Order: sequence, then structure tokens, then C-alpha cells
Amino acid sequence: MSATERDESPPRVGFGVSMRDLLAAGVAANVISTPPREPDPQPTEPHTEERRAA
Repeated sequence: MSATERDESPPRVGFGVSMRDLLAAGVAANVISTPPREPDPQPTEPHTEERRAA
């Protein structure tokens, strides 16, 4: 085999990364880049209305 025959072959693509690892990396990136949820608003005054039985 000559040097020119080796150059004409397509380059190998195989980095040893599984699809599961790629998907996990995408999920992790999404979790890291998502800002935390804002806390629920706290009531400023307690509810004082009384309920009476009918």
C-alpha cells in the first residue's frame, strides 16, 4: 500500500464516548444552566377570618 492510498481513506471517527454519556452530559449542562426557581411568596399578614359552622 502506498502513501497516497492511505491518504484517500476516510478519517476514523470514534472517540470512545457512549451515547449514554453524551445524553448525561446534556442533561447535566441543562441542570447547571437553569437558574433556581424563585421561592413562593410568603403572606405578609396571617389569615384571621373566622369560619363558623352552618
